[in-house]
Amino acid sequence: MWILWAVTLLWAASFSLIGEFLAGHVDGYIAVFIRMALALLLFLPLWRPRRLPVAKQAALAAIGAVQIGVMYLLLYHAFLYLSVAEVLLFTIFTPLYVTLIDDVIFQRKHLPLRWWLAAGLAVLGAAVIRFNTLSDDYLIGFLLIQGANLCFAAGQVCYKRLPLGNARNQMHVFALFFIGATIVTGAAMLSFANFDLQPSTSLQWTILLWLGLVASGVGYLAWNLGAKRVNTAQLATMNNMLIPAGLLVNFAFWGQDVNWLRLAIGAAILAGSVYLASRKPAA
Repeated sequence: MWILWAVTLLWAASFSLIGEFLAGHVDGYIAVFIRMALALLLFLPLWRPRRLPVAKQAALAAIGAVQIGVMYLLLYHAFLYLSVAEVLLFTIFTPLYVTLIDDVIFQRKHLPLRWWLAAGLAVLGAAVIRFNTLSDDYLIGFLLIQGANLCFAAGQVCYKRLPLGNARNQMHVFALFFIGATIVTGAAMLSFANFDLQPSTSLQWTILLWLGLVASGVGYLAWNLGAKRVNTAQLATMNNMLIPAGLLVNFAFWGQDVNWLRLAIGAAILAGSVYLASRKPAA
């Protein structure tokens, strides 16, 4: 679990940097492609293709394409229909999708009721923190975000269930994950990006280097490694811990307003969901 907590804090700080320095200044599709390309460059020198059969190599590339590539494509389209607050609100259903995908597709049996309850509590806790009044035309954006949630959830579960060997072996093949992601985000950039909004300052490039090499490169490897070491409910509930962590980072570094009562209640519910997911069943 400590790996997932560490990546949550890393990503919380990274989202803050995006909101403060890149959003509105650098096109989102360009920024995402640069992040994926930098992460790919980080892992290419470590790549040892012979460590995996061809079928598993293709599967790992497909996981990266879906978990990050298609997910980002749907996410950025959703911003055409939704406010930032609505996007954050609609991402809270990811824990349920993680649990559902693992149950129906991989386990082919019913998961323990407490795991479903933990996922439900994670959704409730995030909703308490993030719920806001919806705009009149939100349905298309809602569906796009659910598609993004499903892609991210499916990628996590598929990676968790794909036999890839020990952590060292996974590091040597993880370039395939970003090959898939880079192909999809590159196609999205060529199709939808506004090339008038390219990174132009040293600060923007420094932030993109951090996001690509650390937040994306190290972050996604660590998250997926952590996903293999926890149960499905723990993985599901941790998907929503980014919400309170992100709010705290924004308050600490940028002084943004926080509804402390809602944050405290929602965080308590989220903590309860993680505790419930982590409990071992009675003998």
